[in-house]
Amino acid sequence: MNPIFQKFISVHGTQFSVIFFAGIFFITWNLENVIGIFIDYKKWRHAFLNAPFIFTNIPGQLLMGWIFAKVILWTGMHHFGFLYLLPLQHSPLLLFVITFTFLDFGEYLYHVIMHKVSRLWMFHLVHHSDPIMDVSTTLREHPGENLIRLSFTLVWVLLSGATIWVLILRQIIQTFFTTFSHMNYRLPSKTDAVIGSIFVTPNLHRVHHHYQQPFTDSNYGDVLSIWDRLFGTLSRLPEEDLVFGVDTHMSASENGNFKSLLKMPFGKYRRKK
Repeated sequence: MNPIFQKFISVHGTQFSVIFFAGIFFITWNLENVIGIFIDYKKWRHAFLNAPFIFTNIPGQLLMGWIFAKVILWTGMHHFGFLYLLPLQHSPLLLFVITFTFLDFGEYLYHVIMHKVSRLWMFHLVHHSDPIMDVSTTLREHPGENLIRLSFTLVWVLLSGATIWVLILRQIIQTFFTTFSHMNYRLPSKTDAVIGSIFVTPNLHRVHHHYQQPFTDSNYGDVLSIWDRLFGTLSRLPEEDLVFGVDTHMSASENGNFKSLLKMPFGKYRRKK
């Protein structure tokens, strides 16, 4: 990759990723109005329920952004991380592919852990408790989970020695797939068979948001679907059988109120059925 491009991403990548997310969100939001699977719900009310998480997550993101900068500076100065053991100095593209693949596997592993550890699940439950799935569901992340997720990513960055430009470029790509996979949309079966063989699609991720196990505990992939195929966690479910939410928290008083959502991780753990 061009050194000028790498420098641009390193310097302006954070601002660009915010603008990129806003643009992707705007496009997918309007596409849902045209090609959405279900339209008989109050879309704006649903969005306003999820939108406040943008603001509750800002303090944690600013703190973790500062820590990320310090860690990346340290790994660069000390050549710490397995990437420095590989002959990648003259191959930025290969460096990006290897780093991206490792970080995406890390995201898969993090996702599995959030589902399997009871107390961590209670934070992730806030995202899963959404009874409607559209692009605004992307915003529905408890500030506690936001810190946990970024902390896991920080560990992967430390272990790998990932550079800032790779990390930010990966975030931009991740933003696209995260928004795309939460769309109120389903790809045609043949198209999904091709794209879904490598990448996470709305078809796959909608199954992950089904309200009951074993489907809730499947399709953990973030950008790449290959991990679910490798580790046997891939599932399919007909669209007509999908019900969104979590069977232990289907009450609107729990999952339809912002204050209740903020308190949800600290409530009594109820095992998924």
